Amino acid sequence: MALPIYASPLERIWHWTYRILCALIFLFLIAPILVIIPLSFNVEPYFTFTARMLALDPEGYSLRWYDRLLTFGMQNPNAPRDAAWWADVWRNATWVNAAKNSLIIGFFSTLLATVLGTVAALGLARPEMPWRKPIMAILISPMIVPIIITATGLFFFYSATGLAGTYAGIILAHATLGIPFVIITVTATLMGFDHSLLRAAASLGAGPVRAFFKVQLPLITPGVVSGALFAFVTSFDEVIVVLFVAAHDQQTIPRQMWNGIREQISPSILAVATILVVISVALLATVELLRRRSERLRGVTPA
Repeated sequence: MALPIYASPLERIWHWTYRILCALIFLFLIAPILVIIPLSFNVEPYFTFTARMLALDPEGYSLRWYDRLLTFGMQNPNAPRDAAWWADVWRNATWVNAAKNSLIIGFFSTLLATVLGTVAALGLARPEMPWRKPIMAILISPMIVPIIITATGLFFFYSATGLAGTYAGIILAHATLGIPFVIITVTATLMGFDHSLLRAAASLGAGPVRAFFKVQLPLITPGVVSGALFAFVTSFDEVIVVLFVAAHDQQTIPRQMWNGIREQISPSILAVATILVVISVALLATVELLRRRSERLRGVTPA
C-alpha cells in the first residue's frame, strides 16, 4: 500500500520502519534456505563455504552432488550414459528409489485424504449436523497433537493389526496426517458457497449426487485441490511416522535424508533439500493461484 501524500513525518518514519522490520523478519525466516541452495553446488564435500565459493570462482562450484543422487547405489555408475545406464539408475539408484516410494505413497495418501477430508468437510458445513465443533476438533487433532505421539500410537496399533511394515499402513498413516489440511481448506471454501444453487438444481430435477458433481464440486474445486496439495506436501515431507511404521527397506526421501545424516554426512542431502525447496515453492505458488481463482469465482475480489 502506497503512502498517501498527506502523511505526516511521523507516519512516514513508521511506514519505512515497518517495511524494514518486515524485510528483516522475512530474511530471518528464509536465511536457512538461502544458505542451503548455494552449498548444494559446492565442489568440495563440506557443509561450509570454501574460499573459492566466497570468491565466486567457477571452479568452486559443481553439480557433482546432484549427479551423486543418480549414481549412488548403482551397480555400474561409471558405464556410458546410455539407455542401459538410465535403466540401472531407475532400478538401483538409492535416491531414485526413495523418490519413487515418496511419490507413490504421497499420491495414494493424498487421494485418500482428499476424498475423506472433502466428505467430512461437506458434513461439517451443514448447519443441522449435531456436535460439529467436537467432531471438527477430533478430525483435525492429528495436526495439533505432537507427531511423535501419533507415530507411537500408530506403531502399537499397526503392530496389533499387521499393518506395520506395509505400504498400505504407511499410506493410511500419511492420509491421517493429511486429512486435517483438506478439511480446513474445503470448509473455508464452503463458507462462501451459495447453497441456493443446490436448491435451484433440486428444483430443476437434479438429485443430491448429481447436484454435487455438477454444481457444488466445480465451485469448490480450488479448495479441494489446495487441500490435496497440502496433504501431498505433508506426506512427502514426513519422516517420523515412516521411522515408526515402515520396514527397513521402505525408504522415502525424508527417511533417506535422515539415514544420510546419521550414517554418512554428504552434501547430496543439500542437493535433495534444494530440489524439495523448488518443489515446495512451486506447490505453494499453485495454492496461491488456486486461492485467487476461488476468490474470483465466489465474487470476493474483482476479476
